[in-house]
Amino acid sequence: MNYRHAFHAGNAADVMKHAVLALLLERLRAKPAPFCVLDSHAGIGRYDLDGEEARRTREADEGIRRLLASALPLPDELSPYLDAVRALNGDAGPRDTSTRWYPGSPRLARSFLREGDRLILAELHPEDVATLKAEFQGDRQVAVHHMDGWLALKAHLPPKEKRGLVLIDPPFEAEDESVRLVEGLKLAWRRWSTGVYALWYPVKDRAAVWRLHQALEDTGIPRVLAAELVWGSDDRHDRLNGSGMILVNPPWQTDTALERVLPALHAALGFREGGGRTEWIRGE
Repeated sequence: MNYRHAFHAGNAADVMKHAVLALLLERLRAKPAPFCVLDSHAGIGRYDLDGEEARRTREADEGIRRLLASALPLPDELSPYLDAVRALNGDAGPRDTSTRWYPGSPRLARSFLREGDRLILAELHPEDVATLKAEFQGDRQVAVHHMDGWLALKAHLPPKEKRGLVLIDPPFEAEDESVRLVEGLKLAWRRWSTGVYALWYPVKDRAAVWRLHQALEDTGIPRVLAAELVWGSDDRHDRLNGSGMILVNPPWQTDTALERVLPALHAALGFREGGGRTEWIRGE
């Protein structure tokens, strides 16, 4: 309950996570059948990058603002994400560094919904859920629930739609968060094995990441892809060295798209260490 994402909104981890999320949502939109999105740890919806919390850390300056200001060529797969950010800021145009508003995963997901699609948001923090409800007040395609994200996986799956995506993005403040991530996926997948799942994890201790990947392999769940954007040395365990996403049932050719997106992000954000990588933890 002590974690507040407003301090970190729009940083490099957000950029990677939301670029991948936008890629998945764009591919869900490619088919006409309606889809549902469940965000288990939703936050407040949008973040003020000129607010007190964001100005205290200035992490967005090294993240989304640097990406928007980059003159390097970017792959087409990044356009849906960048377009969503620009649209929230009045479509200020390319390489504009004055970006004030950053879409959290709820606002980003909402921008991809068509008529007939749905968004279900779960948030436990009482102040954050109040802000989230105000953000989507009167929006009939969005349902906001004040509840624990892990319980939301049981309460809202399977959805009535046959297609959709589940984002599981816990704050990783608790020591057992990786265990809960794996157990949460197992529960959700048993209830809805055909859904697309996107699970975020921090890259700090490489040994902990290996244990997470092994635990995911041991579940027996098929079609599990790991994607990472790394910018720090694995020798440092006292800081965030990268951002990881676990994708279950990713749409066709998501892996090849990420092989273009992740290196491009790494270059545009100006990192000197690390890189972008994908790896199948389990195939079919």
